[in-house]
Amino acid sequence: MTLAVFGYGYWGPNLVRNFTAIGQTVKYVVDSSAAQRQKAEKAYPTVTATADAEVVLNDSDVDAIIIAIPVRYHYEIAKKALLAGKHALVEKPMTMTGDEADELIEIASKNKLVLMSDHTFLYTGAVKKIKALIEAGDLGDVLYFDSTRVDVGLFQSDVNVLWDLAPHDISILSYLINDKPISVAATGKAHVGASRENIAFLTMNYNIDFIAHANVSWISPVKIRKVLIGGTKKMIVYDDIEPSEKVRVYDSGFEIKDIEEQNKFKVDYRMGDVLIPKLDTTEALADMARDFVKAIESGGKHSPLSDMHLGALVVKTLEAAEKSIKQNGAEIKL
Repeated sequence: MTLAVFGYGYWGPNLVRNFTAIGQTVKYVVDSSAAQRQKAEKAYPTVTATADAEVVLNDSDVDAIIIAIPVRYHYEIAKKALLAGKHALVEKPMTMTGDEADELIEIASKNKLVLMSDHTFLYTGAVKKIKALIEAGDLGDVLYFDSTRVDVGLFQSDVNVLWDLAPHDISILSYLINDKPISVAATGKAHVGASRENIAFLTMNYNIDFIAHANVSWISPVKIRKVLIGGTKKMIVYDDIEPSEKVRVYDSGFEIKDIEEQNKFKVDYRMGDVLIPKLDTTEALADMARDFVKAIESGGKHSPLSDMHLGALVVKTLEAAEKSIKQNGAEIKL
């Protein structure tokens, strides 16, 4: 399969490396920066680096386009690629609006093309293990998801901190929980510049007895990537900063017992062992690349884990969250 990668900045080199490593041909790298084009050609002598997107989009040899450029350009390039009959893999978030995501899905479906959004965390050994533990019933009924994803971050010019960091948690939630949020509420502040929030708090509500919360920030003095997942039987701490012991399963819990006297209850707490499960160490981005290729080669029979519908769900959730921030934390229905 012949590919073209748009963008050779922060994430583009990783994409080129992984698709090349799994045996795919990257014919072009498209980047507006001459310095980045030079880096690409130096690292991969067989790759043609160019600033001319139209040449690449019109090349019939190119089967698929991989888009790793600023979010504001995702929709435009993905739409051109799909209309040119090429499959498209788009970095998160897939588009800037839900309407744009729906339009891309319609074009891809009509032309029987694969459209996929790269939510790489779904392919990590840690998240796959958590999914297996939940499906096996080890946690019991899952009660909450509480994420902290903060750092002195890379300020983005076209999106706020929610659009930058929260897609990870929204996509992970979609994978772990067999339900979709029905509403969101968010608050945030822009301390740097006039319009882009650099710290935000997002709450997602569900029809089931479950709640999810994400705290995201570009202005934290320390880097934290930690998720707490609580169940009626066991609880999980997922710390992505940990080099090896990323997932810990705590055999801890509680049980509430009613007492005959009116409006009184007793809480029994249980503190047990801690399990550190062995995780798959395959590079997540390589698994994502294989999933994209498999979806294309299967002719529509294989649906990728991070498919276009997940991409649209993430965008619509973020869109609602941004609306909530502008309305001082009002609940926004999805």
